[in-house]
Formats: sequence, C-alpha cells, structure tokens
Amino acid sequence: MNVSVAFKILSIVLIAVAFYFLFYRNDRETVFIIAVLGAVAFFLSIRFEIRERQKEQN
Repeated sequence: MNVSVAFKILSIVLIAVAFYFLFYRNDRETVFIIAVLGAVAFFLSIRFEIRERQKEQN
C-alpha cells in the first residue's frame, strides 16, 4: 500500500468519526479536532502523491 493511499484512508476514517461525534454525541470541540486531523491527513496524501509524480518525472 502506498503512503498516499494510507493517508487518504485515514482521512476518510477521521471524517467518519467526526460525523459520528457531531450527530450522535453532539460534541463540537471533538468534531473540530478530528475534522482538522482528517483534513491534515488528506493534504498529506496529496503531498505524497505530488512527490511521487516528481520522482517519476526526474
């Protein structure tokens, strides 16, 4: 498995956990923290994809 794919899976899981805390627990502080971590994981996956493409081009 690729690092970028792992980060994408992690971001999807974290966003799903954030929705759980939002709709079932109504804990907005936890939702914010988990959603931010999910967004960071998503952008890290994009970063690793760009890095892999640059290595292939060179």
